[in-house]
Parts: sequence; structure tokens; C-alpha cells
Amino acid sequence: MDENLRKEIRKMALQNAYEHGGQTRDKIILGKILGVKAELRNQIKDISPIITEIVDSVNGLDSELQKKEIENEFPEILIPKEKIEEREGLPELKNAIQGKVVTRFPPEPNGYPHIGHAKAAIINSEYAKMYGGKFILRMDDTNPEAERMEYHAAIKVGLEWLGIKFDQVKSTSDDMKIFYEKAIELIDSDRAYICTCKREDISKNRRERIACKCSKKDIKDNQKNWEKMREKFKPGEAIVRFRGNMEDDNAVMRDPVLLRIIEEKHYTQGDKYRIWPSYDFAVAIEDSIDGVTHAFRSKEFELRRELIDALLDALKMRKPDQGFFSRLEFKGMPISKRIIKPLIEEGKVSWYDDPRLPTLEALRRRGIRPEAIRKFIMSLGLTKANTLAPFDSLEAFNRKIVDSESIRLFMVANPKKLVIKNLTKKSVEISNHPVIDMGKRTIEIDENFYISSDDLKENPIGTKLRLLGIGNISIIENNSEVIAEYIGDEDQSEIPKIQWVPIQNAHKIKMIIPDILFNENEEFNEDSLKEIDVYTEPYYLELKDGDMIQFVRFGYCRKDAQTQAIFTHK
Repeated sequence: MDENLRKEIRKMALQNAYEHGGQTRDKIILGKILGVKAELRNQIKDISPIITEIVDSVNGLDSELQKKEIENEFPEILIPKEKIEEREGLPELKNAIQGKVVTRFPPEPNGYPHIGHAKAAIINSEYAKMYGGKFILRMDDTNPEAERMEYHAAIKVGLEWLGIKFDQVKSTSDDMKIFYEKAIELIDSDRAYICTCKREDISKNRRERIACKCSKKDIKDNQKNWEKMREKFKPGEAIVRFRGNMEDDNAVMRDPVLLRIIEEKHYTQGDKYRIWPSYDFAVAIEDSIDGVTHAFRSKEFELRRELIDALLDALKMRKPDQGFFSRLEFKGMPISKRIIKPLIEEGKVSWYDDPRLPTLEALRRRGIRPEAIRKFIMSLGLTKANTLAPFDSLEAFNRKIVDSESIRLFMVANPKKLVIKNLTKKSVEISNHPVIDMGKRTIEIDENFYISSDDLKENPIGTKLRLLGIGNISIIENNSEVIAEYIGDEDQSEIPKIQWVPIQNAHKIKMIIPDILFNENEEFNEDSLKEIDVYTEPYYLELKDGDMIQFVRFGYCRKDAQTQAIFTHK
């Protein structure tokens, strides 16, 4: 046996023993090694004695010696595994009154919704439910340069798919007149001023904590300049700034922008307005007038808490309690539009529903269920610790859901023709699920089959295989095609079990296999999407697009079309 293989088996035996009180079993290790090296299925007779020998050797060591060998030879075993523990619900809210809590989800319609949007929407939705309160969807549409109806619609579709219900739906742009009134109120009270400095000078002054000459103008000058902003000034020539504190350690408070001129046509308001509020100004006023009691957002906005409170104090408006949580991303799967958009433009990613992406459209197309997303997000809780989760943590939740719904079908990759002599069966009846009653299907067969060439490597004459649902065969020839004879139905546990597809009615499909987009060095993974041609049973054609399938010995997949399926996960 290859020395590297012996080392791999010993590593598995040591790890399993270490995790289970110092003892392991040969059958467990056999199953583990076959799980990662399927090509060994045809060498079970050869490797079983060696596995038994290694297992006996490991079991003969006391726990201290086992640990010492692991530390010296396989230290990676001792590295704590990334694990997301499922929790019960969210922590209680401060200042919350049953039936009076109001939360909101304010996405900007400037891109397709992703897993980060799902986290924000679910947390706010769950808190409203938890306290029997009200939940608002508010489209934060105050930047006509970046926002489109396409994204507005995509967000609503994504939230509907997640199963999130809202008590009120509105757009921030519905309240433009209120923003103008509040801007004038701040200018009239000398809490805001019009700045006509160049952008680079404004940035320099903020870095150096220096007030600009515009901040020294009186109220009348600012009132006149406000009118000029409405009619005369061009974009970039004037902005409204809040009188904060230019010496504040929190850079957000150094006279931030409240409103600016944008002359792009708005997707619902058209050309009606040319002065648009900043995020900070809009969210502060909207949360107050909408009656929001608890405003949650991702933690990159935490420094803006002080500004939101200062704005509402200056306007003598009610302040909500503000809460913050970590952004949610998956390793190797960016959520940033700045990264995703160029990938699409360069043809490296097909569209926002590409199954390698963490957008809601992509997750749905890949076969991830909304219930799994919700359970996964709720398991994270309201932590502010950075959440860069491995994708398989979401897969674990999804697997529990789709397993009971997934019909089991046979599928063959890298096909090789098998001819079975003495086979008298003309059809076989197969259960659609091994445990749950999902009915049965009848497969018409003759002597000609496709089986995976991976199951036939180095198989000498006389090797026995069990074709699942048919019976046992013994190989007579293994050349360009395999010739075997049928030797009965008796279930013999030591015989490798393989899947098959009858050639007479095999259905060819393309299998899409997504992987992470970026490797650990943050370089684009050129092998992140594989497409292979495979054969499956004709029953595949009777399934609806979107149905989940577990292809035996391959994994869970979603039917994407009559000629295409997408691999979801193991």
C-alpha cells in the first residue's frame, strides 16, 4: 500500500480515537477513507486488513500517546473547527414594550439582495414578531445616480422568497417634502449651513479638523444659498452640512453632508427633485416619523449613532434605540457590488443568479431553502463579532430540510458501458426515498448499462459489484466496455454498491458544480465553476424545475432545467 495512504488512514484513526475516548473501529475508518477516496471501493479486500492493523495499533496507545503523536504528526487535528452553534431566539430588547415595538428594514435599491440583506431583514422581522409589534419595509431610494426599479423589484422578490411579511411598505423618497422642511429648519436655527467649497478642500479640512469659510456665514446667506441650490447651483457646487464639531475624534461628526444636488432622473420621482438627502439625514428623520422604536443596522454604521442622535436632538424629534450587528459574508463569496459587477462585465460570472454568488437569487437557484437561511442567521444571534462564515455552515441547515424532500435518483458521470449476461429482469422497482414514503418508480432495463468508470478502475476479472436495486454481478472482461454476468440478488455487505443508468432510456444532462469564487489569497478561482455531462434516469424528466434530488453517491442537486441540474452540496 502507498505510504501516503497509510498515513492518511492513521490520521483518521487517531482523530476518531481522540474524539471518542481513545478507541476507534475499523469499519468506521473504512467508511471514512472510502468517503474521500471512492476509487478504493474496488480494493476493499486489500485495504481492510491494513486498516484493521492500523486501528489495532492506535487503540493500543493510551490517550496521552495518541495526543502526542497527533501533536507531532498531525497538529491540524487539534485546531478548533469553525462551528456555528444554533441558539434559541434573539436577546431581549431594552426599552421594549409588548405590542409597541416598531422595526424596519431600509435597503437601498442599488443592487441585487444578498445574504447580508437577509440577515438584516430577518433580525428586524424577528424582533417585531417577538414583541407583537410592527415591521416596515422602507426602500432607501435617495440616490438617483445608483438606484433602479430593477433592483427595487429584485429586493421585493427576494424578501418574498425569504417569507418575510411587512406591516407597511414605503419609499424614503415619498417624504422629500419633509426633508426639505427639516433642512430649512436646521438652516434657520443655524444648525446647518451651505458649503460651496471644492470637494478636495472639504476632505482636506475634515482630515485636518479645520472649519471652512462657509461655516462662518450667517443665517441669511445660508437661506439665500439654499434657494440657489434649488435652482441655480450645479451638482458639486454646493452641499448642506450639519454643524457638528470639526475637532471631534469621531470623523463622522466633522460637519457631515446632509443634502446634495443630483440631477439624475429618479426611477419613480422623475425630475421632480434635484436636492437629495444623505443616508444619515434621511434615516434619522424617517426612523423618527415612522415611529421606529429599535433601529438595527450592520456595525459599520455604529460610528454614525452619535450623528443620528445629534440630528434628532437639533430637530427636537423622537430618537429610536439603535442596535448594531456584524455583517455577514461567506468565505470566498463576496457580497460587494464593487467586486461582483466587474466579474459579470468581464464574463467571469454569468449574472446575479450565478450559483457561486451569495445573492438571494443565486442561493435560491443553487437549491438553498429560505428556511435554512433563517435558521442559519438566527443561529448567529446578534453578535458584533465579524462573521465570515464557511459556506458549509449554511449547508448543514439546508441538508436537514432538503433531505426529506429529495427524491433519490441514479446518475453516472464518466460513463462506461456495462453489458450484463444472464440478466432476465426487464424492469426494476426502486423506492424514491430510503426512509420516507415518496412512492416508487419503475425503470425499464435490458442488458446494457452505463456505470461510472471511476467504479471500475483496476478491477480485475472476477471482481464482484452490486448494482443497487438490481443485484450482484461478476466482471468477466474490463476493456473498452465491461462484460459481466449476473450472479443473483443475495445482499453481501462486503460487495461494493454502485449506481447505474440503463442505456436504452438514459437522459443526458449538464451538471453545474459551483465552488468558491476567491481562494485564500483573494485571487479569482478559475476553477470555481465546473460543468460535466452526466447521464441520469428518464424519471428526471417527470420532475418539476426547482425540485430537489439526491443523486446517489454524489450529493443534493436542484433541477434547473430539463437538460441541466445544479449541485447544491453533499
